[in-house]
Amino acid sequence: QVQLVESGGGLVQAGGSLRLSCAASGRTFSKCAMGWFRQAPGKEREFVAAISWIGGSTDYSDSVKGRFTISRDNAKNTVYLQMNSLKPEDTAVYYCAADTSHIASTRRSEYEYDYWGQGTQVTVSS
Repeated sequence: QVQLVESGGGLVQAGGSLRLSCAASGRTFSKCAMGWFRQAPGKEREFVAAISWIGGSTDYSDSVKGRFTISRDNAKNTVYLQMNSLKPEDTAVYYCAADTSHIASTRRSEYEYDYWGQGTQVTVSS
């Protein structure tokens, strides 16, 4: 069992930055690959970024590549999403998720993830 709690969301102007955090507890955090997803109103949840359990492998959606950075601190049981150059289209609820099966690689499908946080709202104004 893994419990995930996101924080760091808020309201920011276009071009600004936010850093999301996801604190994990329960099962050994370092044995999970981690991902960030987002869901905008009226849209399906979509993949944003993922990181393998030792952080050596990362993956990003095309829409955020070059602007967002995923990282993790296994000593603190926390995964981060640094979001720079934010755009209004980045507005969504952001979720972190844990993949307990593919710990050495990353996955884009939400169905590969076993545990989810409650989400944190990110709103980017134009």
